[in-house]
Amino acid sequence: MNLNELSATEAAKKIASGKIGVEALVAAHIERIRQREDTVGAWEYFDPDLITERAKELDRGPARGPLYGIPVGIKDVVDTVDMPTRYGSPIYQGHRPAWDASCVSLIRASGGIILGKTVTAELATFFPGKTVNPHNAAHTPGGSSSGSAAAVADCMAPLAIGTQTAGSVIRPASYCGIVGYKPSFGWINRVGAKMVSDTLDTLGIFARTVKDAALLGSVLTGRPLPAEDGPRAVPRVGFCKTYEWPHASWDSMSAFETAWQKVKDAGVETREIILPGPFSKLACMQADIMACEAAKSLAFEYAAHRELLSLELQELIGRGKAISVEAYDSALKHAAKCRDLLDQVFEDVDIILAPSVPGEAPEGLDSTGDPIFNRIWTLLRVPCVNLPAFSGTGGLPVGIQAVANYGQDFRLLAAADRTLKILAG
Repeated sequence: MNLNELSATEAAKKIASGKIGVEALVAAHIERIRQREDTVGAWEYFDPDLITERAKELDRGPARGPLYGIPVGIKDVVDTVDMPTRYGSPIYQGHRPAWDASCVSLIRASGGIILGKTVTAELATFFPGKTVNPHNAAHTPGGSSSGSAAAVADCMAPLAIGTQTAGSVIRPASYCGIVGYKPSFGWINRVGAKMVSDTLDTLGIFARTVKDAALLGSVLTGRPLPAEDGPRAVPRVGFCKTYEWPHASWDSMSAFETAWQKVKDAGVETREIILPGPFSKLACMQADIMACEAAKSLAFEYAAHRELLSLELQELIGRGKAISVEAYDSALKHAAKCRDLLDQVFEDVDIILAPSVPGEAPEGLDSTGDPIFNRIWTLLRVPCVNLPAFSGTGGLPVGIQAVANYGQDFRLLAAADRTLKILAG
């Protein structure tokens, strides 16, 4: 196995035991980026000399910190003091923040190496950047965290940071066939990340294993990893088609039904979950809240540099400006009432499995795909993990989304790891 193919957990253990050096690990990732970047286009900024020098510094000292020597890609809406941050927009060409975002600083403090800035859709919305799907360059990698997902999927980085406002972690993770972890709202500090929606924006993690996602999640939240032999070794699993089921393609329906059968065959307690009636309105309300808050968050860009915004983003902002305060407040109140029902939804199950996406990554690069199966969970602020377990009729990945109640992130990650083993078996 090449060093760039190691999981973050494996690489950290080898560095700590002296079996590999940080510079060697970083060099393997640099070489992979040089081999594949012209095809995949995952990186907005990448300076091999900068990260090689950092690797040499770490090799001169003892291994300290859970991420010691591990390369991490950072979505280019998250500020970095030593690298430009363009937010996916020509408005910010050459912009150099005078600070690190909170998550970047925490990664550095734990010994991690910032490998570079990954491509984002415009201002973390929907207009795509240059990245393609590493499995098939004619298809979208998803968005808006396109570069982060593609870089991890193509073994350019073992870990990467993304953000989710609608479906920008789970969707590209599914399209690219990797683990995507969208934490409970507020679990990862957002200071230093470009805001789109204060109600919805959540930093997330891309990895090739659930354990790697949990490792970085522990660093960024300050919460210790749970013991592997913790309570409820076999979770109770609910299966929920959600009210968005009519949007599912045959590929997504097949993945869902196959997952249900495999989990039942493994002897796991399962049940069907029918969401309360008020949840049927959440997807539309999430879209309205996002548009309304984007219009305010991006007020400067719209007022001073409208000509540099894509027509798609101008339309989103225009739609947001047209939403009345009464409709906005009503949507917020409705979402809060639905969150109050979550204890009822999870009363008899530990996690819920639901579709991640309508199907395989769509062909073409002018769209990042549809976040319809992610909107309700983002608005409910619950943790979600994409499980990369299946392929569609076109041979591209199709994921299943594991969801838990608010604040149950590490129970979700442990259950997701066990469930993924069942699905892959």
